[in-house]
Amino acid sequence: MSDEQQVPGTTDGTGAESGGVHRAGFVALVGRPNVGKSTLTNALVGEKVAITSTKPQTTRRAIRGIVTREDSQIILVDTPGVHRPRTLLGERLNDLVRETLGEVDVVGFCLPADQKIGPGDRFIAEDLVEMRTGRRGPRVVAIVTKIDLVGRDVLAEHLMNVDQLMDFDEIVPISAVKGEQIDVLMDVVTRQLPEGPQLYPDDQLTEETRDDRISELIREAALEGVRDELPHSIAVVVEEVVEVDPDGDAFTPVEPGTGRLVVRATLFAERDSQKGIIIGRGGSRLKEVGSRARSEINALLGRKVHLDLRVKVAKEWQRDPKQLGRLGF
Repeated sequence: MSDEQQVPGTTDGTGAESGGVHRAGFVALVGRPNVGKSTLTNALVGEKVAITSTKPQTTRRAIRGIVTREDSQIILVDTPGVHRPRTLLGERLNDLVRETLGEVDVVGFCLPADQKIGPGDRFIAEDLVEMRTGRRGPRVVAIVTKIDLVGRDVLAEHLMNVDQLMDFDEIVPISAVKGEQIDVLMDVVTRQLPEGPQLYPDDQLTEETRDDRISELIREAALEGVRDELPHSIAVVVEEVVEVDPDGDAFTPVEPGTGRLVVRATLFAERDSQKGIIIGRGGSRLKEVGSRARSEINALLGRKVHLDLRVKVAKEWQRDPKQLGRLGF
């Protein structure tokens, strides 16, 4: 066999597989809060399917982004950041991560290059090692994120420390913001997936519903500029998306595509003081939230919308099982 010949099912040097092999499966991105999981999900999908924020614990659901390539389909699960929970909501988010890890083919363990490995990273690594003990657990790829924020020497030292954290199948340094090594990461992940047919249509980018995506965009806008405990106390519910007569009653529905699209949503806070912060003096801050969210919703839906936002108090909803259920958790 010459050097140019390929064994069926091996790579051709570009990362793609020869021999007509197609791979498909689920890949969970895990890590401490605010390590770049949502930014990476959006970079891999090529469209915004997960909200991003500098506030930790922004992601509250296992959001599925879908990457379809000629030789593979990667279904990304962007999980909430694993943390030491202080509320029932926090416990449910951690449980969601563990449940997700038991159902995927590959885990992408995100470790930011600009932060030293800490107790939270070791906690996740211990969980992953335990999952792989005594049975076939998921493959684990270490994804060293935010490499654009550090120099080569710092990155080299960090990569060595990551390598000692656990027995990874692969380690890939990337920058989602700069788009560095994203194609390499997709090739690496593809090699770890099982052989199988495509699971979703070519044009489907996410499993999130329209209303879920709208509520997340509103919450993302509401998180901007707030501090302390308020980011974790905000929840958003889309009450309805309806077309109304632009020249008549604002509550009279019309045929799809013939009227003005109205999105009505409610933001929930846990206390009256938080409600006041969200609304702002004379409603100024709520107007900013609406303007920022409306721009994103217009892009999502491909048309201009009228956004009607209300703010209500759901006392201590993060600790109340009934209210968590009503708010979708």
